[in-house]
Amino acid sequence: MKKINILKESYDFDRIIKNNKAYKFKDYIIYIERKKQKNYKFGFSVGKKIGCAVIRNKVKRQLKSIVDKKDYQNDFNCIIIVGRGILARSFQEMEMNLFKAFDSLNIYKEEMNEKK
Repeated sequence: MKKINILKESYDFDRIIKNNKAYKFKDYIIYIERKKQKNYKFGFSVGKKIGCAVIRNKVKRQLKSIVDKKDYQNDFNCIIIVGRGILARSFQEMEMNLFKAFDSLNIYKEEMNEKK
């Protein structure tokens, strides 16, 4: 995942969480902010209840890898908050659940939707 597509600033997280609706899926809470911009951005939040820093960073790396597999529209910012149940999931289950969530949020590029 390119650095240009990652949200890191805390004021961005605060603004998006405060001003947008939460979409709850199996192990994820997803906030989407629609904007007119040149690229999409994802932010990941993995709380301390998930585990030590090594485990939290592993989950973030896995999520970035999953997100990087698809093409997205260029008009949104997205924050993904991970729930505690993520530790019981395999990588394939994480991927399947996240892609189902993205399908219902309709954030893929149109070419991707037409190929299905």
